[in-house]
Amino acid sequence: MAKFLNTSATNYYLEELIKNTSDRLILISPFLRLNDRIKELLEDKNRLKIDIRIIYGKSDLHPNEINWLNELSFVRTSFCKNLHAKCYLNENSCIITSLNLYEFSQVNNNEMGIHITRDEDPDTYKDAYEEAQRIIRISDEVKVSLEKVEQPIEAKKSIETKKTQSNEVENSEVQNKGEGKTAKLTSSKLAQKLKLKTADLMLALVSTGYLTHKDDKYSLTDEGKSIGGEFKYSKRFGPYFIWPEDTDIGS
Repeated sequence: MAKFLNTSATNYYLEELIKNTSDRLILISPFLRLNDRIKELLEDKNRLKIDIRIIYGKSDLHPNEINWLNELSFVRTSFCKNLHAKCYLNENSCIITSLNLYEFSQVNNNEMGIHITRDEDPDTYKDAYEEAQRIIRISDEVKVSLEKVEQPIEAKKSIETKKTQSNEVENSEVQNKGEGKTAKLTSSKLAQKLKLKTADLMLALVSTGYLTHKDDKYSLTDEGKSIGGEFKYSKRFGPYFIWPEDTDIGS
C-alpha cells in the first residue's frame, strides 16, 4: 500500500531508495543541482557500477556540477523540455513528490509525497516506471560535458548537420577563426587545450581577474572583456563563456 510522506519522511525515504539500489536508479527532477549528501550517495553507487539515469528540465547547470559528473562513469543525464515532475525510483520502490533534488535535506520547506513499493503496489509501480521510461525516451541524452549525444538513428546524418547541432551546446568550439581573427573556445575546450579540469580553469580565470565568482555564479569582468572573453547563453544549456584560444591564465 502506498505510504504518505511528509517533508522529513520524503528526505529519509529518498536517501534509503538511493542507498538500496542494486540494479538501476532513475532520478527525475527539474533542477540538476545536488547537495553533498546526494553526491556522496551517487558516488557510492557509481563505484558499484550501478546504472544511474538523471533527467532534468532546467538549463542552470553550474561548472561544479559539470566537473563532478565528468568523474562518474555510470551516470547518464538527459534534458527533458517542460519537465515539472519529481519522481525517484529504483528496481523495488518509487517516490513521487513535490521535493526537487536540490531541496533534499532542506527541512524548512513543506513537502509531500508518496512511497510505492513494487511488491505491495505492483500496478502503481509499473505505471510510474513506464511513465519514467517514456520521459527518458522523449528526452535528449546529454553528455556530462554538455555535448548532445547523437542517437543511433542519427548516426548517418551529414557532418554539416552535426556541426549545426553541436553549436547549440556549451562545449562546442566557436568557429569564428577567419582573416584577422583568433579562434575562440568555450571554457571547457580551453581547459582541454591547457590540459586542465574545467573547474580549475574557472578558478584560474577568477585569479587573473577575467571572471568574478559570487553565490556560485561566474561573471565576466571588464578585464575579461578586454582580452576577448565573451558571455554566451544557450536556451537549452544555459550560460557559458568563450575565450581567445591564446588566452593567458598565467603559470
